[in-house]
Amino acid sequence: MDVIVSAGGGGAGGSGATGSSNPATGPSLPATAPTASAVAAAIASRSLRVRTSSQSGGKQYGEALSEIQLCPSVMSEGTRKMLPPTTETIQTKPFPIRGERANYVNSPHVIAMVGLPARGKTYISKKLSRYLNWIGINTKVFNLGEYRRHATDAYRSHEFFRPDNEEAMAIRQHCAELALEDVCNWLENGGEVAVFDATNSTRDRRQMIREIVVKKMGYKLFFVESVCDDPSIIEQNIMEVKVSSPDYRNMNMDEALSDFRLRIEHYQERYEPLSEELEKDLSYMKIYNTGEKVVVHKHEGHIQSRIVYYLMNIHITPRTIYLTRHGESEHNLQGLIGGDSNLSERGRRYAQALAKYIDEQQIEGLRVWTSWLKRTIQTVADVNAPQERWKALNEIDAGICEEMTYEDIQLRFPEEFKARDQNKFAYRYPRGESYEDLVVRLEPVMMELERQGNVLVVSHQAVLRCVLAYFLDKSADELPYLKVPLHTIIKLTPVAYGCKVEHIMLPIHAVDTHRAKPESELDLDDSFDSTAGGSPPNGKQIILNGSNGECRFFPNNS
Repeated sequence: MDVIVSAGGGGAGGSGATGSSNPATGPSLPATAPTASAVAAAIASRSLRVRTSSQSGGKQYGEALSEIQLCPSVMSEGTRKMLPPTTETIQTKPFPIRGERANYVNSPHVIAMVGLPARGKTYISKKLSRYLNWIGINTKVFNLGEYRRHATDAYRSHEFFRPDNEEAMAIRQHCAELALEDVCNWLENGGEVAVFDATNSTRDRRQMIREIVVKKMGYKLFFVESVCDDPSIIEQNIMEVKVSSPDYRNMNMDEALSDFRLRIEHYQERYEPLSEELEKDLSYMKIYNTGEKVVVHKHEGHIQSRIVYYLMNIHITPRTIYLTRHGESEHNLQGLIGGDSNLSERGRRYAQALAKYIDEQQIEGLRVWTSWLKRTIQTVADVNAPQERWKALNEIDAGICEEMTYEDIQLRFPEEFKARDQNKFAYRYPRGESYEDLVVRLEPVMMELERQGNVLVVSHQAVLRCVLAYFLDKSADELPYLKVPLHTIIKLTPVAYGCKVEHIMLPIHAVDTHRAKPESELDLDDSFDSTAGGSPPNGKQIILNGSNGECRFFPNNS
């Protein structure tokens, strides 16, 4: 039993004590003791607290604090709100120890999509989830269509979505409740942001979501509505995504298009857009025609602010992103990490080959981004396109290990060497950076990259691993081991729900700087090879990092 008693009054003339403690008999109850049954319950639960006010003039507050603080199931709601927070009344998330990823979300969030079919809701959901996971916020998408497909037999026709089909409406309502139950269970077990991907096209449905998410669970809720009245965008969405949906696997193209358009009409009959007048208590944003106009209403907290900022920057205009490391450098030849060395002779040949390749592609509106380091600037010296230098694209800072070989690091700092192999993403070089730091540094670059058209990014191994992890939706464990070989162009083409990847290796030999992930602790000391050749001889067959993307080769004319 824990009894906390403080004296009131505070001066020579104060008469303040409302409770006291006698060494012989133990602590006593305050003068304004609660009922005997409440005391008995407190003692039985071993949660007795006695608090009194130590300040004059706060009579009402002092009286409330004089009540016994019982366990939450017994103590009145009014008293609980007035008491100072304790470890029993608040949830705390300690600062992460070394090797753990930072956690910045104190209250779970639900992001609920709103909008008619073929308005890009699933595209937004997946892209938002990918971004939040990349910056370290545990996020998952819950797609209501998947719940419907599991709850019903094979899809038959648009008749299922008629507003007067009562049986189907009941099934759809039940699926929504199941999905929200899964959302809450996932958030209760460590999730941070859940994206509820559904039409949520009526006020009744949105009110049901609010009742469960906010009033019952106490989570934060933010709606994202995609509004589109541009026929060309709608038709593009239908052609790219909807006709390939599992619902239409047994229909030909014309039947699928006709059925889906009728499905949209059924939704339009009951569609109620988010309204500032009728739903003024909701937090939401409305995106018109994939970013032509954005309206934000009552967003709160840094998570919602980041979501708004991110969704304001994305677009669906077709474009291509080219990633490549600098040409082979003098430090690469010596096995040294970091530094600011010049290109090697083979690196200069790669720079010439890269410029020739880019010129042959005739890429409209191409922009070139490099780091501030000499080897990237020298790599694009002959590329005929506008260029920008980004300090944020500089290679990871190796701190005290800059311009050392891995062998030197293992010899001089064996504990650091081992620690990095045990958790490469979270490990921070002494006086340097970790991959996690690098993701934070690169976030503004990725925001700007999302706004751009065709871009060639010339940077470094660790940096491009982070960029690739964003576009390919790779986990923090996978990120530090993605293969980004020298003298290779990685061509990324964003598509409906992901990214098409193509590896183009220019036939100029270079060292291999990739270190494989150790399979066990026994491999920690033998997990690198900084001098092995990394290019195929004479343009022969090559397999690059198990990607499903296309690999192409150019004849070796060097």
